[in-house]
Amino acid sequence: MIIEPKTRGFICLTAHPTGCEQNVINQIKYVKSKGAINGAKKVLVVGASTGFGLASRISSAFGSDAATIGVFFDKPASPGRPASPGYYNTAAFEKHAHAAGLYAKSINGDAFSNEIKEQVINLIKEDLGQVDLVIYSLASPVRTHPETGKRYKSVLKPIGEVFSNKTVDFHTGNVSEISINPAEGDDIENTVTVMGGEDWKMWMDALKEADVLADGVTTVAYSYIGPEVTKPVYRNGTIGAAKDHLEATAFTITDDLKPIGGNAYVSVNKALVTQASSAIPVIPLYISLLYKTMKAKGIHEGCIEQIQRLYSERLFGGDLALDAKGRIRIDDWEMRDDVQAEISKLWEEATTENLSEIGDLQGYSDDFYNLFGFKVDGVDYDIDVDEMVKIPSEA
Repeated sequence: MIIEPKTRGFICLTAHPTGCEQNVINQIKYVKSKGAINGAKKVLVVGASTGFGLASRISSAFGSDAATIGVFFDKPASPGRPASPGYYNTAAFEKHAHAAGLYAKSINGDAFSNEIKEQVINLIKEDLGQVDLVIYSLASPVRTHPETGKRYKSVLKPIGEVFSNKTVDFHTGNVSEISINPAEGDDIENTVTVMGGEDWKMWMDALKEADVLADGVTTVAYSYIGPEVTKPVYRNGTIGAAKDHLEATAFTITDDLKPIGGNAYVSVNKALVTQASSAIPVIPLYISLLYKTMKAKGIHEGCIEQIQRLYSERLFGGDLALDAKGRIRIDDWEMRDDVQAEISKLWEEATTENLSEIGDLQGYSDDFYNLFGFKVDGVDYDIDVDEMVKIPSEA
């Protein structure tokens, strides 16, 4: 079938298998171009099919020749209906990992559930014995609690007062004012339950109890802090409360892992175009200004550049360079004083009329479509493609 992008708001309803594969190939090429990483050899990535999770799996496999198990919740294709991009990404990753002689298997299901945790543990026991790195990169708006069966939904709201500021519709380039009402009722608790550290700890507890964690195991979860302009709605809002909980959980997990010499870290990463960030008001405008500024300074990074640097310089490079709160700061280039000063200046100037000049809205838009395999260089979108791609380890 001929597959075209069909968008609704901040999501794209279709994905292109060839474009997704080319994205994966590009990331593999980048990691290989940077040379070998003396990293972990048996890696579990929870949330492995897009964004930072996919970049982590690629960096492990093609940077360190690691065996990888990926966990995600993605929709396979049906006749005339494309799969979700994460499904096509994983199919491409496995295809190229197997071609390179690397172990790669995947489990598609609800990572919050006890059943998926059990499946993963059984697979580790059967094939790898133990893992020495666990990446936790889940990004879901809802969670069904495995103990109670209650369904929780996260919300994106400020805490305490209405938040008003600029935002942009990245499809049209229209800059406008937006106001978001503050959290109420159980909003904060629900968001922390979905996006906080409880499930990360449940994963590590289950893996430790099953004796599938190697001595000296490392586990890393991903977080974000961001600039002053987004603080009321992000870091000081409901999502920020969840990130605070996630970061505090790292210390609890490290204590739990002491008997086997393990450590848990949170890596604070750069703002990038993801399916999750596209849904957050204010963030698209901030990212368009950030991209313009960082590209002009020659320090722009995408997901794969961020994670390759995290692996090569921090996790396995001998210097974690933890901040005062014990976090790895791979957002260091984004948060440079000169970068943030320039963005603050541009933020005040930004209008519908000048954003295409002072910002990189085109770069934002291209990255958004790239997430779904569209607008990828070298792909002919006029060619019939088979939407019925299968993940090799599922076939």
